[in-house]
Amino acid sequence: MWAYAYMKGWKSNENMDFNFYNAHDINSARDTSDVESIKAQLRIRMANAKQMVLLVGEKTKGLRTYIPWEIELARQKDIPIIVANLNKKRGYDADRCPSAIGSEVYTMHVAFYAKIIQYALDNFAEEYSEYKDKKSGNYRYVDSVYEKLDL
Repeated sequence: MWAYAYMKGWKSNENMDFNFYNAHDINSARDTSDVESIKAQLRIRMANAKQMVLLVGEKTKGLRTYIPWEIELARQKDIPIIVANLNKKRGYDADRCPSAIGSEVYTMHVAFYAKIIQYALDNFAEEYSEYKDKKSGNYRYVDSVYEKLDL
């Protein structure tokens, strides 16, 4: 939750070039004790999503209720997935990334920094559209992209 709060803070900071469409602003589950109620609200949130940012932290791999389900829904809806590693790793982190990401889906893995996440938000959806039928697996941006962004 802290990382999500950071992203919302980056978005509201007028001195930062960071923007994203926050699907969580659309609605919230009325009955948070009911898994199906929460999933119904998540379906609505993802109905018009253009891409998904998955925040991957220390415990993400072990989460079994919503994360794998959301990943599968994104895959079914052909939504590009950007994986942001909270430990700042620039590529796929097998120790933390949920197995639902798998190696058969084309995903972009970045470190949790505003500049590279924004770069991925600005560029990956188009790359995904162009290469999704030709590529699969977990990709990362080369170091020169990070250097260009002063990271």
